[in-house]
Amino acid sequence: MALSTILTNAKIDMYMAKSHIESYLKTLPSRPGVYIYRDEHGDVIYVGKSSNLRNRVRSYFQHLSSLSEKTTQMVAKIDRIDFVITESELAALALECQLIKKYRPHYNVLLKDDKSFPYIKIDIENEWPTISITRKRYNDGAKYIGRVPSAWSARQTYDLIKRIFPLRSCNKVITCNDTRPCLKYHIQRCSGPCIGAISRDRYQDMVRQVIAFLEGREDQVIKELKKNMQAASASLEFEKAAQFRNQIQAIQEVIASHKIPFNIRGEMDVIGLSRDRDVACVKIFSIKDARLTGDEHFIVENFNGESDSYIIEGFIKLFYSSSDHIPPLILVQSPLNDNLLINNWLREKRGYEVKIKAPVKGMGLRLIEMAAENARQQLDIYKSKRSSRPENMEVLDRLRNKLSLEHPLHRIEGYDISNIQGTSAVGSMVVFENGVPHPAHYRHFRIQTVPHSDDYAMMREMLRRRFQKPNNTDEKWAKPDLVLIDGGKGHLGAALQAMREVGVTDIPIISIAKENEDIFQPGHQAPLSLDKSSNELHLLQRIRDEAHRFAITYHRKLRAKQGRESLLDSIPGIGPVRKKALIRKFGSVYGVRSASIEELTSIDGINERLAHIILEQLE
Repeated sequence: MALSTILTNAKIDMYMAKSHIESYLKTLPSRPGVYIYRDEHGDVIYVGKSSNLRNRVRSYFQHLSSLSEKTTQMVAKIDRIDFVITESELAALALECQLIKKYRPHYNVLLKDDKSFPYIKIDIENEWPTISITRKRYNDGAKYIGRVPSAWSARQTYDLIKRIFPLRSCNKVITCNDTRPCLKYHIQRCSGPCIGAISRDRYQDMVRQVIAFLEGREDQVIKELKKNMQAASASLEFEKAAQFRNQIQAIQEVIASHKIPFNIRGEMDVIGLSRDRDVACVKIFSIKDARLTGDEHFIVENFNGESDSYIIEGFIKLFYSSSDHIPPLILVQSPLNDNLLINNWLREKRGYEVKIKAPVKGMGLRLIEMAAENARQQLDIYKSKRSSRPENMEVLDRLRNKLSLEHPLHRIEGYDISNIQGTSAVGSMVVFENGVPHPAHYRHFRIQTVPHSDDYAMMREMLRRRFQKPNNTDEKWAKPDLVLIDGGKGHLGAALQAMREVGVTDIPIISIAKENEDIFQPGHQAPLSLDKSSNELHLLQRIRDEAHRFAITYHRKLRAKQGRESLLDSIPGIGPVRKKALIRKFGSVYGVRSASIEELTSIDGINERLAHIILEQLE
């Protein structure tokens, strides 16, 4: 139902005076509908839906202590409430989706730079249909193929179609009598109907094949093209047959490149999530018969304190409200709060049953994990790009002021320790320059002088070794403007002691404790508490988390390497070549231990004396 129709027939009420909010809440109807929160400027800050408007809206103003940080901030800004009564909760959900896209409220889940999703448009009413990309859908008889969720993916799809099926993209009147074709004909991106290079029937066949290809019916297209190729070959039209062959090969290459390592029949979407404080990435894979037919990610912001289910649910509303295509199965990372309602809404849009599942085992879980890992990688890329924005320098300047430092913070170094009961202990140093990670300057430190689990001693060793490096010849060891330690007062004290021992007293140093995200500074008894939503704290947290990630990755690598080391490595006279030969012949260390002297000496380089040593060492 159109938004204008819903609003025309709706009963709309307004709350104008914030001081009368309690009495106003009593007048709300116990009916399904949509509520709209506005701030003192009249701007829409949140849109929600409910099966009972009175109970839902009242819940925001009762038990405020149980609300999330984000919701508490929102409630404080509410100056006016509008509501729209609908005939059902399902209609309320449809209206909610439309209003969110219309107003883009600050406190709703929004896709970064969200616009209406683009479509591939084929104007089939035209005698010689054209293909184009558009963001608006008109009632003009054209074929609009959605499920192209970004301009980039739309352009990729468009270019692929033009390469395989050279439909025209111009608006000229086709007479088939032009004397010269355009450049696109010569580069094989247009079939040249303007000069009569293709018949109308064959062009219309190509249009039908494009539509089938875009709708995921590639097998049908290949079958038809093979039939055309055989007919052309039988008619001795070998050039035309070669064109059909090239089209078949191009489609088969596309299919092969999109294969995934799962034996899947049917069609599904897989939605994975990765989040980091104030920003998240949602990754959606579209799969049909073990082929990846769609791969897109979206950045989501402004959801502090909300659950994964809340983010995924909000994404589903925005994504599928703009999509023509809805699969019969949607796998999600977390169960939805309104699973039944959203199921019904999607079923009404699709016309058939739609299932939403949150798998906990098997192939479904592996697909979710694959999507979530891809979302994490995309989120890392986004955060890195966000850090390089010009406003990041403003964040660094505000941080310098809050820490009462004299010099600009061009280079910040972060440090962390990783060990398990003192084994394979390592330290990490990460470097951020102008708020942006500089991985080329990252360094690992294998702890050498601390044989037992003592984080403070390990931190002292790492900082001593780091600041004994000369900083006037190698930019990788350049003098930092700030040192950030992962830990509390104890870790800060250990690092400060090490720096003083090597004569470094002019570099500011702080630590950040995970429990309350407090900032500790030398000479300050009480910790500094930054606003939990501030960009200054987020930057410090990111440096701390990057140091932790870098340390633990290296620690796992060392432990894995030690796990792969064999007892054979400790035997004098057994190097990599002889070890490899022994394992190749006997299969394992146990097989070597069970071998006879004669069997061991049959290997090149192992004499009887060395064979006896091997068996003695392996007893």
